[in-house]
Amino acid sequence: MVLYYCRLTLHDNVFFATREMGILYETEKYLHNWALSYAFFSGFYIPLPYHLQGDRAQNPSYLNRDREQNLISLNSDNLYIFPAFPLRWSYQINTFKAAQTAYYGKSKQFGEKGADRNYPINYGRAKELAVGSEYCTFLIAPESFEIPRWIRLGKWMAKTKVTAAAIPETALKSRSGTYVCRHPLNPIDLPPQQQLKLYDRIVMPPVSLVAQAQIEGDYWQLEGETWDEFRRQFPELEKTVYLPNNTRYGG
Repeated sequence: MVLYYCRLTLHDNVFFATREMGILYETEKYLHNWALSYAFFSGFYIPLPYHLQGDRAQNPSYLNRDREQNLISLNSDNLYIFPAFPLRWSYQINTFKAAQTAYYGKSKQFGEKGADRNYPINYGRAKELAVGSEYCTFLIAPESFEIPRWIRLGKWMAKTKVTAAAIPETALKSRSGTYVCRHPLNPIDLPPQQQLKLYDRIVMPPVSLVAQAQIEGDYWQLEGETWDEFRRQFPELEKTVYLPNNTRYGG
């Protein structure tokens, strides 16, 4: 098992509807680890069906063992990726015209006035993460795993560059007790032995994340001379980093 540090750079706008407020669809500044999992592992570790019909169409299968695209199967391959923390980010708001459908439409008064002014009856605004935004995350994988140089993220399948480096084993120290993890975490993926005490909640579907979490349990402590040498490649890393041990999809 190898722990990698990954830096992600957006080469396209990334959009996913974290919050829908009227006609504004807002993208959260964090990147969910389940979305990153499909971006990193689809194709070889997670099958990509050509077409789905019936109950399986548009039906997420994150932790459903009966579905071939579930994430739990990655546990047997010793694969796991943490949520991504924003290092530098900006937004771009784009206006789009939406189709008029039976289940979604504006009031007649709004539509009639808009039509009188040659204005679209149905429209929305998407608040997207802009090109050039940078993120960081940690990836657990076997030595044989080949990290992709490019991945696709969000509803628009935005092109994202991946820069990764393996963290030396001598920089990892196993500890047990109470610690504070500044990196965002998915609480569903924490093992039962990890007890969340305090945290900041990041509300986003499909599962809210936590940040600045105070946890009791087994953890990795990244520090020392080897870690300081590694940090020269990535100056954004802190002098000491704490990460929970034994994280798995579904806990």
